[in-house]
Amino acid sequence: MKEIRGNAKNVRALLSGTKYAIDYYQREYRWETKHIVELIEDLAEKFIENHDAKNERSAVEHYGHYFLGSIIISDKDGHKYIIDGQQRLTSLTLLLIHIYRQLDNDEQKTQLADLIFSQKYGKRSFNLDVSERSICMEALFTGAPFKENGQSESVFNILHRYQDIEEHFPEELTGAALPYFADWLIENVHIVEITAYSDADAYTIFETMNDRGLSLTPTDMLKGYLLANITAPDRRNDASSVWRQQVVSLREIGKEEDADAIKAWLRSQYAQTIRERKIGAQPRDFDLIGTEFHRWVRDHENELGLDEWHDFARFIQEDFAFYAHWYKQIRHAAEKLTKGLEAIHYNAQNNFTLQYPVLLAPLHRHNNEQEILCKLRIVSTFLDILISRRIWNWRSIDYSTVQYSMFLVMRDIRGKAVPELANILIERLAAEGETFASNERFHLHGTNGKQIHRLLARMTDYIETHSGRASHYSEYIQRSGKNGYEVEHIWANHPEWHTDEFSHPADFAEYRNRIGGLLLLPKSFNASYGDMPYIEKREHYYGQNLLAQSLHEKAYKHDPGFLKFAQGCDLPFQPHAIFKRADLDARQELYRKIAERIWNPENLLDEAKA
Repeated sequence: MKEIRGNAKNVRALLSGTKYAIDYYQREYRWETKHIVELIEDLAEKFIENHDAKNERSAVEHYGHYFLGSIIISDKDGHKYIIDGQQRLTSLTLLLIHIYRQLDNDEQKTQLADLIFSQKYGKRSFNLDVSERSICMEALFTGAPFKENGQSESVFNILHRYQDIEEHFPEELTGAALPYFADWLIENVHIVEITAYSDADAYTIFETMNDRGLSLTPTDMLKGYLLANITAPDRRNDASSVWRQQVVSLREIGKEEDADAIKAWLRSQYAQTIRERKIGAQPRDFDLIGTEFHRWVRDHENELGLDEWHDFARFIQEDFAFYAHWYKQIRHAAEKLTKGLEAIHYNAQNNFTLQYPVLLAPLHRHNNEQEILCKLRIVSTFLDILISRRIWNWRSIDYSTVQYSMFLVMRDIRGKAVPELANILIERLAAEGETFASNERFHLHGTNGKQIHRLLARMTDYIETHSGRASHYSEYIQRSGKNGYEVEHIWANHPEWHTDEFSHPADFAEYRNRIGGLLLLPKSFNASYGDMPYIEKREHYYGQNLLAQSLHEKAYKHDPGFLKFAQGCDLPFQPHAIFKRADLDARQELYRKIAERIWNPENLLDEAKA
């Protein structure tokens, strides 16, 4: 093996003036939403530990540091090829682009731009230099539209992970805090760049780091600690078998699901404290379980009732087995619509990973299956209402923003019986203060497109299923592919057609984007009819879903199921021969009332009685 160099660099030193290439045989960019959200959450948490709004920006130099791992590079004649680490570098570049586009400070934007691309003869060349991604990266950097259809796996994932960053970037890092965070990210976040001077040597390093001498995972260490305390050989063997079976089945769901399940279980049942959101605050139960649950269990034997060897056996064979089983059921419901547990799937589609410990919190291993399913319906419905209301009121649902409030909910409902559980959560919703009536101007903006899409899918499906039609939610929620659906504006983007009601294009644009002026329609429809005047589109709307059909008077004459629903539900449906400002106002009110029916806190009491 030739010379090997390891060099710890901050993000600025790593990316400034350096280009990284990826050989043709490298795998695609495959990070999922979970990975990008975890990265943002980890960075945000570390930054917030140190940040005080009263600080000067120069104080960031003394904030804590964060290690992002290592990358392995093959240096071939001065050209750097990534052997391992392109997932992190790609994701880091997307994060830098997002921050660049949100900053107002031109000097700081220039500093970030140097880490994203270099420019020669007026042409940008990205520092992560992959030709097939260049057009996509250019579109993300400039904010230009870019169609995802027909793109490679990497480009498709890059587009969607950037959308995830837009959707999940914490509120606490925006506004006045953003310049501080940008400084911290490029100066205090570090990566070790390991450089070899041949592909063979680089791959040898890669294989050594990944295939040999792997350290034990927290799951392995917790297992060893618990089993070592079971002194009866037969019980220890039985407990070991239970542990192995549960871990294997959890890993069938995903690579890290065993650790995620243990974190959710321990947090749901035992976490009593959480780190305060202030400088210098120390990690507490909730935080420590998330980072080193094996140590946390060892340090809290007494609180967990682990006194004698049979307590350790019970902890595995009864407690772990019970919560692992229901965690798996919840995860399956999150991935696929499950009758009675649909809200779990809806919450997962909003990437609300905090739902797992909250859902487990009221469960007790002495509950029967009927009680457990009832509790899961109540809690998931509560979360669905909470999430939807926050989205409607432009409030963040990202991990760092709602972590503390979800911890309090989890602690309040721990082990509660069904009637008390429903009442606690209804009171919690009332305490939130905001409802769908709190924001009369709710509209589509730059970062809530996915959320609007999901709301419209739910509303459309609700009207159709309550009118006696089959559910098409699984179709409506699809955004990609030729059979995907898009948010359609009832008003085409022609402010000049509406000068009688809007004196300025910006006023027209804000009104046009209000949810009452939106529908969910197939992509093919939008391509064919989206630019037409309403009077011409209206006839075509009648051939689409029921929410679109309700604009036309035929829907009230030829569909007895819908007519019965419309008349009996106290929803102000009406046809619209024209679609002026007053018509959009009427639809805005209709949509608000539909939302109030779907996400009604009284639904929790209905579930409790079921």
